[in-house]
Amino acid sequence: MSSEKRPASDDPSGSQLVKRQNVGSSRALTRLGGPNSSALVQAAPRTSGLQAPVMELSGHSGEIFAARFDPSGNLIASGSMDRTIMLWRTYGDCENYGVLTGHKGAVLDLRWSRDSDILFSASADMHLASWDLTSGTRIRRYIGHEEIVNSMDLSKRGEEMLISGSDDGTIGIWDPRTKNAADYIETEFPITAVAISEAGNEIYSGGIDNDIKVWDVRKKAVVYSMLGHQDTITTLRVSPDSQQLLSYAMDSTARTWDIRPFAPAERHIRTFDGAPLGLEKNLIHGSWDTEGKKIAVGAGDGTVVVWGSDSGKLLYKLPGHKGTVNCAEFAPGADPIILSASSDRTMLLGELK
Repeated sequence: MSSEKRPASDDPSGSQLVKRQNVGSSRALTRLGGPNSSALVQAAPRTSGLQAPVMELSGHSGEIFAARFDPSGNLIASGSMDRTIMLWRTYGDCENYGVLTGHKGAVLDLRWSRDSDILFSASADMHLASWDLTSGTRIRRYIGHEEIVNSMDLSKRGEEMLISGSDDGTIGIWDPRTKNAADYIETEFPITAVAISEAGNEIYSGGIDNDIKVWDVRKKAVVYSMLGHQDTITTLRVSPDSQQLLSYAMDSTARTWDIRPFAPAERHIRTFDGAPLGLEKNLIHGSWDTEGKKIAVGAGDGTVVVWGSDSGKLLYKLPGHKGTVNCAEFAPGADPIILSASSDRTMLLGELK
């Protein structure tokens, strides 16, 4: 361990290695093994290429609402209440190598382009933005939403298409090369979560009416709805094999749904308990692992909760944060790494055993 890595203290702000303004730091932690087991944690067989089993990334001055790996898994982007987007390296010292500024409100969601050259962001300032990661400059600001933009997604194949969900009750459909939306889908309620199907022909939306709606992109019409959540939906994610949808809602449950074209009318597969929302009522995000075998969501009690998607079994409840975990992301690729971003203004990178 290098000299700048040191054990966690109780004061997260007192141990930042900020060399210049707005640049963050990382340090190795040994928190996940219980009160008396730090030696055991260090001695346990390593399962990833991380410098330590748990790395803490700090530098944001506000709550972190979104964090995403790039498609290679080697880079991370994080968006915060402090209106900045910070860029980090996953491996080595997890250095913060860039800060993107320009949003006038909290950064609420992020997506990397397929080639990792461009980052897209959604903000409480009612705008989306695209960023050139080679130069660190903003390429474009996307104008049209009239309220907070809560969520976004990017098409997986074919022509690049960006979708967004806003408190103004619309789903925006964007060509990333143009600043104005190509189209809008009008709905009756604020939209808090969106996702796009693998084929790009359907959009999944969730909002404060508790229902998941599936929209035909061309017809702008609801194909079917999936009912069962009892409160606002905060995340929607399509599984790696494109056959299931993961949702999490303010009813403190995660659910999986069958989204195959000719699925049975009852599309609900499984309900997952154990991830409490907490008092902040943030829009908590969840994710699938690369193989679609595990799902993870953040929780209001400062933990990341991981289940087996097929069994419904609780696999891990990972502690370490002092505030709501707003985002839990599995790394793409072979390394069993999970990234968590929290209201405590830090992120943790941890390897799963």
